[in-house]
Amino acid sequence: MNMSTPTRVVISEHKKTLSIEYKTEESFSLSAEYLRVYSPSAEVRGHGEGQETLQFGKRDVAIASIVKSGNYAIQIIFDDGHDSGIYSWDYLRKLAIEKDQLWSEYLEKIHSAGVSREANSQVIKLL
Repeated sequence: MNMSTPTRVVISEHKKTLSIEYKTEESFSLSAEYLRVYSPSAEVRGHGEGQETLQFGKRDVAIASIVKSGNYAIQIIFDDGHDSGIYSWDYLRKLAIEKDQLWSEYLEKIHSAGVSREANSQVIKLL
């Protein structure tokens, strides 16, 4: 087992958080929204640099289920129908360790794009 392989992955009762625990006794909680907007799927990340699709309106998304994918990853199925991302252990650990920086970057991107985290919202840029 390498450092990126968790010993336990748990969906919270309210389906809004994924908790990841490691042999080193480290643990991380990642929100469903964060995991959804940083999905490793081609639908979100594209097929190369600059092909990403900004995800927004995902504040209320929940995790419907998780499925183990071999010994190296999990597939997360979200309640908005998104189910094509395979989250490798290395990618999940990266998301956990870099959460503050990545979340800040995401908030800046949606602000710059004039969109919202809220589903079915409309943002009008005045300036």
